[in-house]
Amino acid sequence: MNRHEIEELRAKVSCATVLTNAGFRLDASESSRRALKFRRGGEIVIVTHGGSGWFDPLSERKGDVFDLAGLLDHVSFPASLARVGALAGPSVTPVANRRQGRLSKASLLDRWQDRPALTGQSPGYRYLFQARALPPPILRLAADASLVRQGPHESTWFRHDDGGGGLTGWEERGPDWRGFATGGSKTLFRFGRPPSDRICITEAAIDALSLASLEAVRPGTLYVSTGGGWSPSTVDAIATIAVNTMLVAATDADPQGEVYAARLREMAGVLGSDFVRLRPRLGDWNEDLKEKRGKGHMPHAGPTIVKP
Repeated sequence: MNRHEIEELRAKVSCATVLTNAGFRLDASESSRRALKFRRGGEIVIVTHGGSGWFDPLSERKGDVFDLAGLLDHVSFPASLARVGALAGPSVTPVANRRQGRLSKASLLDRWQDRPALTGQSPGYRYLFQARALPPPILRLAADASLVRQGPHESTWFRHDDGGGGLTGWEERGPDWRGFATGGSKTLFRFGRPPSDRICITEAAIDALSLASLEAVRPGTLYVSTGGGWSPSTVDAIATIAVNTMLVAATDADPQGEVYAARLREMAGVLGSDFVRLRPRLGDWNEDLKEKRGKGHMPHAGPTIVKP
């Protein structure tokens, strides 16, 4: 097979097709318009670039459709060409059940400032209170600090910044929407008042606010979210605020959360910070918060304190 034929095959077969054929299933609730999450048991693969790329969030593995076929079937590149070739034909990348965002020429700041403030009458406020169990005092604190805005329909935007007040993007969450600002970059969503000697790292802004609610906004604590990302800008942002603090890995209680926690433990060792692994009793902090509201008791988090 010559190079032209390989490129034609690469364009014809999506990574999603390879995964679906291998028994993976799309997790629509955890997917966005630019990143589709596929699961097979405990395995997770994220499909990007319209189906032409992928990465494993639990390791450093990534690549194109041939790399994926070779990884799944444990075969060489020539054999992966044959496997992908057998899937050639109509190839449609699954799309999560999401409204497609429109590209905008407006700047990030203009788009943020054009969105209404979150108030008690906002659809997003009602969603966060009713479906996500976030209490009104927490929502008012976040709104007063300009950390949240009302997004389209019932969604809410959660501000990410560079630590100096500069907007870098925002997480977008709603009952049928999950994404990140088009053209933005993930750094950190930050909830709390300085100075902070305890930094709780979560994977979603709703989880950061949920943990803050469960802890009654513990003094000296900054609750942050990476938005599920682990980019160089996110790592730099964590390193900047976590020097000589208590670094708390409050990530989800699943394999991906444990991978993030291990990376945070390593960072704490480099930075000379104390380290705590704080696990939600259920899958994530919002699930714990909803259980607390439903049953009237505080879930046990079970922290482990480590001095690197």
